[in-house]
Amino acid sequence: MKIFQTHDKIKINNLLLIGAGLIGGSLTLALKQAHVSRHIIGVGRTPSVMDEALKLGIVDAAVSVDSPEFIDAVKTADVIVLAMPVGQTCTVCTQIAPHLQPDTIITDVGSTKASVYRDAHAALGDKVRQFVLAHPIAGREVNGPQAALADLYVNKKVMICPHETNHTDDVTTIAAMWQATGAQVYELSLTAHDEIFAAVSHLPHVLAYALMNHVADSDLSNDKFAMAGAGFRDFTRIAAASPEMWRDVCLNNKEAILRELDLYLAHTQQLRDDIAAERDADILAQFTKASEMRLAWGREQ
Repeated sequence: MKIFQTHDKIKINNLLLIGAGLIGGSLTLALKQAHVSRHIIGVGRTPSVMDEALKLGIVDAAVSVDSPEFIDAVKTADVIVLAMPVGQTCTVCTQIAPHLQPDTIITDVGSTKASVYRDAHAALGDKVRQFVLAHPIAGREVNGPQAALADLYVNKKVMICPHETNHTDDVTTIAAMWQATGAQVYELSLTAHDEIFAAVSHLPHVLAYALMNHVADSDLSNDKFAMAGAGFRDFTRIAAASPEMWRDVCLNNKEAILRELDLYLAHTQQLRDDIAAERDADILAQFTKASEMRLAWGREQ
């Protein structure tokens, strides 16, 4: 993994944002604040969501995906940002492919990369060379346009995952776009991205959802929630994230997530066995290792 060097400020005349929720909305607010984007057109599935995005200044205009205005927006876009759940990649790329101009750059914000590339290639064919895959490592536990923040990406990491047919200038443009938001931009391969984030992002979300359902489905669930404190709140905070988005992440990075789940279950089984056998020294050793690693990692952030 290497960090991109700082680039000169760029200008994007026409940006098409597909999906105006937390991640895409925060991007366009940041680009507006940095005076990078001249005109932003948004498109989404729900008219009320796009009305909210307009009202909040996330986009300058909103169009329907089945309208002539959407086709015009694709044809005139300098950059197209895919900010919808990753499971929609093939459908959206199929819609834009016939109207995509040779100089237009496509990018995304998805939490998986190999599946996005595979779906984009199936829909775009050779035009996939215009698709620069990216993933901002930032978020909140709330969703929708109203959750977007202009400073969401300040000092956050953004992964750009070039593939062999990308043009260097296109990759540089997307790196510069993210740097304009205040983010630190890194380069990572598609495969390494999915393996790494299965462990440090996807698995924690799966566990948070599982713990919430475990308590909700248990006896005395109301009393348990009433008595839950900061530890439970911190552990489960990300379970409030978009269920649709994280369903798609799980299905599109299945193999890597299953590997991490199996390894995690092995650790928890070992702890269960040690607790059952009252092996106090082994329990203490595992907790001490975890505590020391967490403290060391925290100092580096």
